[in-house]
Amino acid sequence: MAKLQDILYKVRLQSIRGNTDMAVTGVQIDSRKISAGAIFVAIRGEKSDGHAFIEKAVELGATVIVCEDLPEEFKEGITYIQVTNTHEAVAYIAHNFYGEPSRKIKLVGVTGTNGKTTIATVLYKLFTSLGYKCGLISTVQNQIGDEIVPSTHTTPDAVSLNALLKQMVDAGVTHTFMECSSHAIHQHRITGLHFAGALFSNITHDHLDYHKTFDEYIRVKKSFFDGLGSDAFAISNLDDKRGLVMLQNTPAKKYYYSLKTMADFKGKILENALTGLVMTVNDKEVHFRLIGEFNAYNLLAIYGAAVCLGEESNEVLRVLSVLTGAEGRFDYVISSTNIIGIVDYAHTPDALENVLLTIKKLRKGYEQVITVVGCGGNRDKTKRPVMAQIASELSDRAIFTSDNPRFEDPEEILHDMEAGLNSAGRRKSVTVIDRKEAIQMAVSIANKEDIILLAGKGHEKYQIINDEHRHFDDKETLLEMFELLGK
Repeated sequence: MAKLQDILYKVRLQSIRGNTDMAVTGVQIDSRKISAGAIFVAIRGEKSDGHAFIEKAVELGATVIVCEDLPEEFKEGITYIQVTNTHEAVAYIAHNFYGEPSRKIKLVGVTGTNGKTTIATVLYKLFTSLGYKCGLISTVQNQIGDEIVPSTHTTPDAVSLNALLKQMVDAGVTHTFMECSSHAIHQHRITGLHFAGALFSNITHDHLDYHKTFDEYIRVKKSFFDGLGSDAFAISNLDDKRGLVMLQNTPAKKYYYSLKTMADFKGKILENALTGLVMTVNDKEVHFRLIGEFNAYNLLAIYGAAVCLGEESNEVLRVLSVLTGAEGRFDYVISSTNIIGIVDYAHTPDALENVLLTIKKLRKGYEQVITVVGCGGNRDKTKRPVMAQIASELSDRAIFTSDNPRFEDPEEILHDMEAGLNSAGRRKSVTVIDRKEAIQMAVSIANKEDIILLAGKGHEKYQIINDEHRHFDDKETLLEMFELLGK
């Protein structure tokens, strides 16, 4: 058990009412999980305000309340701590309570619009292959060594995250690779953590439903690098037009990677095929199993991070050359009649365009490209017409369908997508609301060696309809349709 006065280190305090020389048993932001002797931190969320549950938390045994607004009535024996921002406060409190676990491992954060999952996952695989016990915190899954811990968010809340990092330290993990989403940065979920290094992949329009403006989205991403220590490294994509801006104020040691210009980690693609990439990395020629220009960038970021973490460059390239990517990221299967099916998480205009341009470069020329794509409900509406336009322009046939509609009407989402089509796009596209039927249609119209892209869901094993998660797996459904239709 930790002393309250010790775990308030770095917390911006406004007022304290009660005793801080006391032991606490835990930290919670969910009043339902409170046990005797715990701290309850009242968080204002999108759906509920933790301040409404202060009384409930006290009834369940909380002895410390951390809040932005003090309650009207104070209970005997309870310590009340008022802070400016409870999101920020809980991050420091959790980090201190769990013994500052991020300082006991080499923690590397990955941010950017696209590529986070692949970079974090392949770094985890690389360092595991190099003989280290590693941790992974990603959209697809969290891992402690070989143990898989289910993932619900790209980046967990501050309490869960620090508890997970403590588990990793206790299990003997030496390196942890973590995706850092813009939501997590903005909501202070990673505040207080000590990073050995951070990587920037790229930035394109996404999450404007949350951040409201693109400038604010950029500012949030940049704040991650601004907050690094001088003992950390920061690696950025020099070919992204915001690659220099991201690192301009960071105290960390700066490095850059590029396919187009001179950089610390310089790559050049020699061959890009369905068998993989052949490229030079700092003048060494290597054959990689990953496919596409976007993965060439990911590989340079991964290579750079490994070198910055002190690994020998030739050994890094040797191990990297045999590794595969993350599930649902350009994940492909070939049917008995040689139809190529590709499952990819591409759910932004830039990611969809990258995948389709990669397919264009890989195709021999006579194959049809059939794209099945939708857009999520209760998310950035501005990208819907753009996604449809890209799919229709870069495919021979486009099938627009349901993604995760959440609380929106799938038909309305599809109407928003169709608004981006010109007359040529309308002739090449069709709308099928049911995603399973859309995949069945794609397989039924595909001929030998045609390419089917299922975009938007990738690794997800569900569809979110209202607030219900219903089982749905793009890859599983695709294989089922290949068998059903004898393709």
